[in-house]
Amino acid sequence: MAVERIWLDVPFAEKDEAKKGGARWDPAAKRWYAPRAGMAELQRWAPAPDVPDLLPGENRALGSELFVDLVPSTCWFTNVRSCVAQRDWERLRRMITRRAGRRCEICGAAEDRAAKRWLEAHERWAFDHVAGVQTLKRLICLCTDCHTVTHFGYAQVRGIEAQAFAHLVKVTGMSESQAHRHVRDAFTLWEERSQTVWSLDLGILTNAGITLAPPPEAKDRARVAEKTLRSGGGTIPAQVDAEVTAEALRPVPPSDRMPPPARTGSGN
Repeated sequence: MAVERIWLDVPFAEKDEAKKGGARWDPAAKRWYAPRAGMAELQRWAPAPDVPDLLPGENRALGSELFVDLVPSTCWFTNVRSCVAQRDWERLRRMITRRAGRRCEICGAAEDRAAKRWLEAHERWAFDHVAGVQTLKRLICLCTDCHTVTHFGYAQVRGIEAQAFAHLVKVTGMSESQAHRHVRDAFTLWEERSQTVWSLDLGILTNAGITLAPPPEAKDRARVAEKTLRSGGGTIPAQVDAEVTAEALRPVPPSDRMPPPARTGSGN
């Protein structure tokens, strides 16, 4: 008879503290648990109720395909991981991967540690240019490969633009010329959206009882992101999600004369 776990909500940054307090890791469930009831050292990580599979007002049909979706400079620090309290981020992450059946919702890939392919949360936003409001409409589970395509600017920063381009072509079925045009259009849209100082509507989170950690004011986001990136010596600091700094180095659209993307058997 299987023993019911006493689950905990442990943020990644506090895992060493939890482990020292006696918590154990379940690799199948990807979650920490208490080995027995009544452990005072672990009470601070007592779990909150699970997040519902469908967030209030969420549109799970929005953005189900793979496309380049660059973060406007005025939206840096507005990704969900940066806007949500650490414990609630763990609850959200767990819900997103569970409801996706632990597979990428675009290409269907599962997590593969050997290939360094993980399952990651990504946001789909609606932009109201008249009101200047950026509204969170969906959370989607993506594999590392699809997520890298989505944040093509970050792929450029990391020097893996060709791999990201190859994955875009493979998953979408675009020709290389179509894919080049798609990327150029995405950068054009990024430039347009970066002219607007967006305010955030995170109602689908707050209406589900998620606690927010407010990001910097919109007027300060670009300055804070670039300062943080520079202070890290050109690396991405641990407290800043990759997509926050994706466009901080001002990437440029790829040329149509870019060398043909590498094609490997690693899933890229």
